[in-house]
Amino acid sequence: MRYYISDLHFFHEALLTKMDCRGFEDVDQMHQYMIEQWNKKVGPQDEVVILGDISMERGKKTSDLLEQLHGRLYLILGNHDKFVEGRRFDASRFEWIQPYAELNDNGRKVILSHYPIMFYNGQYRLDKEGKPATYMLYGHVHNSRDEILINSFIRQTSQTAFQGFQGEERRIPCQMINCFCMFSDYQPLTLDEWILVDRERRRKLDL
Repeated sequence: MRYYISDLHFFHEALLTKMDCRGFEDVDQMHQYMIEQWNKKVGPQDEVVILGDISMERGKKTSDLLEQLHGRLYLILGNHDKFVEGRRFDASRFEWIQPYAELNDNGRKVILSHYPIMFYNGQYRLDKEGKPATYMLYGHVHNSRDEILINSFIRQTSQTAFQGFQGEERRIPCQMINCFCMFSDYQPLTLDEWILVDRERRRKLDL
């Protein structure tokens, strides 16, 4: 099974009371809950793609924490992932570390970036049933004003019509999903699970 998640921000004490307002008493309590939630979902052989900003600590502390998480890990680099440059960071915990990637997930293309990409590769592609064939998974913006702006962009783009190759009227597909960890109660989710979570969350935003 392959899962995705973003912006865990281990060791980031400021997020307990600012921006995210995660509500834990301290980072130790946050870590305990996040690790428990992760390991309830992920098995030792499952794959987890982390879309950036894992940790605010240095290499050794981050490596020690990652050893507590189940699964085979893959990292899309975020702006806070400075620990990878540390000499005591154990990069072998990851199958790969990249700034950007494109993967296949059950016949669908998945675009992976820490930063949201408004016009992503394969955006217009549909499968044989006319369903979106490409999804853009991102992080970085958490649940901030920027995410509200992205939602407005998605809504406007999805309502924009154009003429297809056969002369038919189509609307622009815009399948951008914010995999922010708080949206999934700190559990990595499959692509199909994220599609459902994202659809319901954006529906509420548009009410």
